[in-house]
Amino acid sequence: MKKINVAIVGVTGYAGEELLRILLNHPMVKISYVAAKIDKPTHCDELFPRFKGKTDLICAGLDLAKMNKNADVIFLAVPHGASYGIVPALIGKGKVVIDLSADFRLRDAALYKKWYHFEHKNKPLLDTAVYGLPEAYRDKIRKAKFVANPGCYPTGAILAALPLLKKEFVQTECIIIDAKSGASGAGRTLKQDLLFSEINESIRAYKVNEHQHMPEIAQELSLAADEKVKIVFVPQIIPVNRGILSSLYFKLSKKVDSAQLLSLYKSFYKNEPFVRVLDEGVFPQTKAVQFTNYCDIGLKVDSETETVIVVSAIDNLVKGAAGQAIQNLNIIMKWEETLGLT
Repeated sequence: MKKINVAIVGVTGYAGEELLRILLNHPMVKISYVAAKIDKPTHCDELFPRFKGKTDLICAGLDLAKMNKNADVIFLAVPHGASYGIVPALIGKGKVVIDLSADFRLRDAALYKKWYHFEHKNKPLLDTAVYGLPEAYRDKIRKAKFVANPGCYPTGAILAALPLLKKEFVQTECIIIDAKSGASGAGRTLKQDLLFSEINESIRAYKVNEHQHMPEIAQELSLAADEKVKIVFVPQIIPVNRGILSSLYFKLSKKVDSAQLLSLYKSFYKNEPFVRVLDEGVFPQTKAVQFTNYCDIGLKVDSETETVIVVSAIDNLVKGAAGQAIQNLNIIMKWEETLGLT
């Protein structure tokens, strides 16, 4: 079968580099164009020495005309606010666009000013974007030309919560999410508080209950529950390169034990190639999902407090970004969903 030509915009970022790593080994894809905000055209194997001998691609500044001529599928791995100005021109040319930024994830355009500090004036395009969580929207993704790839924190939290909310096992007034992320989750931009000496040997909470992923998580959990869900979200940065461990705390609305809920989760996710529900008493660890597209989930019911604790682990750069984007590509192209990802 003929390979499709794909482009990566933002290839110098962590998610862009991860797209390059995975797509170079994808049997149905040819990377035909890469771009980034860069001082001068540079070979990718110079930017990333680990790709020496694997690619002769040259990264340069974005040239829309050249990209449209050379690629049928565009991955946008750019900072929040940058996709907003690029997507209309690509959609107008009939391209398949998979956007890893947050610019088209939120259904309420008014939320962008508060959470992302720009005014979203393209409501029609916002309405056409399909939220790219395969476990929730696979049928819509199959027909999509434009996918808004989920954020990393939302992916881990939503997958941990979906079965409980869909089956109405928990209360929705206050779901507590405690999420610990590796440093790569903050991107490659140079910031003093992300320097090695600042992060190493330390764990810290940041943007407590005001992180920009909060409305995205609340949106999707509310849709799953079919009612407004309120969340408390405490993100923390830990001294590792990659991975997110999310611990979610729910108040039960039905009497149930751990074994029953594990059975529910295993049934709910039985046909999902990238969700692994662990056995009773076993909980996820980030090391087990590094460089994979898996989400591991474990849970425990505390009958005394009528609380269920659900823990999920993902690689923030794979299932939380590039891997999920490629999973969405596979679905759109009607390929085996795991192609290039296992």
